[in-house]
Amino acid sequence: MRSLSEADIRRSIVNGSRKDAANLVLPPTFADLVWEDHDVLSWRDPKLTERGYLITWRDDRPVGIILRVADSSGQRGRPSLCQLCQSLHSTDDVSLFSARRAGQAGRDFNSVGTLICSDLRCSTTVRILPPPEPLRPDPHAVVAERIAGYVRRTEDFLSAVLGR
Repeated sequence: MRSLSEADIRRSIVNGSRKDAANLVLPPTFADLVWEDHDVLSWRDPKLTERGYLITWRDDRPVGIILRVADSSGQRGRPSLCQLCQSLHSTDDVSLFSARRAGQAGRDFNSVGTLICSDLRCSTTVRILPPPEPLRPDPHAVVAERIAGYVRRTEDFLSAVLGR
């Protein structure tokens, strides 16, 4: 991912108001981010814990969305698959996140949702090297496939938010 400034991130929000973008709290590690380790920048808001953010590049510009986590009290202990990074979690480490659609659809209270890793660290998860196996001798090729799939699925979710 290409580096972004705080102003770039605030301007990138497509499904929130200017006030939402102004109140956005950057990740605590923002100053130390290794941008090459992220295909998508995503984090939970340290002040508003039910809120998260997802920023990616589209058409040569950053596009960001505000996410809201649903109450998952009825889902505790059930295995779940993150729909972005495709990692399986055996506990409540996956949450239902919704995003208000951009434009008039969002102002009409339309939203889309999907299951995502609760900590929004999918960029890190897809980079975990699997152990070498006889049928999959190159762990780096597996990671490259995971990253490509993660980017594609994130793009699909973003398209649903944008209504395209």
